[in-house]
Amino acid sequence: MFFRWDWLRPVLTAPVVPTLGPVHPDALTVDVFEDILRAAVTGDFLTYDKDHRWGGEKEEAVLRGDVVHQHDHTLIPTLNRRGRGTVKVFAYGRHDSTVDEAAELAVKLAAVHDVVNARVVRPLGPEIDRPRGNRIHLKDFTTHCPDPGGPVRAITDWPTAVQETFAPFATAMAADGLAFLHTRMQARQCGPVLAAAFEDRIVGAIGPMEVRPDAIGRPQLLPQYFAVLPESRGLGLGRALWRAAMHWGQSHGAFYQLLQTEIGGPSDNLCQAEGLTSLGFTHTTQA
Repeated sequence: MFFRWDWLRPVLTAPVVPTLGPVHPDALTVDVFEDILRAAVTGDFLTYDKDHRWGGEKEEAVLRGDVVHQHDHTLIPTLNRRGRGTVKVFAYGRHDSTVDEAAELAVKLAAVHDVVNARVVRPLGPEIDRPRGNRIHLKDFTTHCPDPGGPVRAITDWPTAVQETFAPFATAMAADGLAFLHTRMQARQCGPVLAAAFEDRIVGAIGPMEVRPDAIGRPQLLPQYFAVLPESRGLGLGRALWRAAMHWGQSHGAFYQLLQTEIGGPSDNLCQAEGLTSLGFTHTTQA
């Protein structure tokens, strides 16, 4: 075993694991960190990796030989060769000097691996004032999630003429991942997608809807792509889509869902208004 849990656990201010992203606090164990080191050798997806659903090869891996693990801080670098390549160093530690050390390591490893981007990811606890970056939300399904009704249904349940408007919607919302989602839908490589229509055209969507076991075997609703056309916001469609997705997740046996939202963005405001629990933040900076 590489990691000492008595060193690592005290500096895990937010439940974020390199290459995996947020995990449920109950699943945040030393075994998960050991698993990502083993996956770096084999190149395989972990069975509970949310990206496993997309198939292919895992794009990001831990640079296990460059991990820094000390009693008061831990630095875990990852490499992703997609595009022009990125090194990220996840900085776990309560002192600002940890971030400085992480930045130096990121720059060094970017040069060694001949990639363009060098970044530092710092997980921060939920008690932080004026946070920046992304917020980690937890939605559990211990309370009833009713079907909101309204103009939301699975996209395949809309009339064909309405379904055909999804393609231009996805193109317009490509920055939110909808174009990528559309390619997966066309290849039948993802679960159902819920869509909201207004005046016979798709103006909002959330999906894919999929439930898979986490690291300790509990079913989780996997994160979705979620977007509403800017000109259609303010009609309650985003809230209707969200609630329909939560109803779907609960109906299909999920125990919880984890989400990351840009602080202050529409999805972040919605999650806060819906009463989700904040587990902390991630702040990513260029090294």
